[in-house]
Amino acid sequence: MTLSDTILDLCRANSLWPMTFGLACCAIEMMCCGMARFDMARYGAEVFRPSPRQSDLLIVAGTVNRKMAPAVVTLYEQMPAPRYVIALGNCAVSGGPFAVEANYDVVLGVDKLIPVDVYVPGCPPRPEALIEGILQLQEKITNKRFPFPQNKMPEGA
Repeated sequence: MTLSDTILDLCRANSLWPMTFGLACCAIEMMCCGMARFDMARYGAEVFRPSPRQSDLLIVAGTVNRKMAPAVVTLYEQMPAPRYVIALGNCAVSGGPFAVEANYDVVLGVDKLIPVDVYVPGCPPRPEALIEGILQLQEKITNKRFPFPQNKMPEGA
């Protein structure tokens, strides 16, 4: 790997452009990450993009059913390369509580449709879990771990 490749990977990891694909309750937790308390911008994932052509990170949050599956694949294919995917929540990871044999309509994990880079389990996962997923994706891109900032309470508070 050349120096220019290393610099390019570092730039990619620290300037992710996420696109939301919120399908259920996990999307509410994902929206919290864009607000001041959790502020994903600290990690380079600035504003959620409305278009796949402006994004390089697809966050699938919630239950994907068979009718929605072609839309997920289409959005993924419209994203420019390199593109990354985070499966957020148990439903996106494995079908969640709907993953029973009698349920014919739920896709048992978004990885059956598109390649997933990071899995963030939980029902629903906390915003900190999504931020940890962003850090894992950055580590996967650069082979280097960035520290998770510690918000410590001042003494006597």
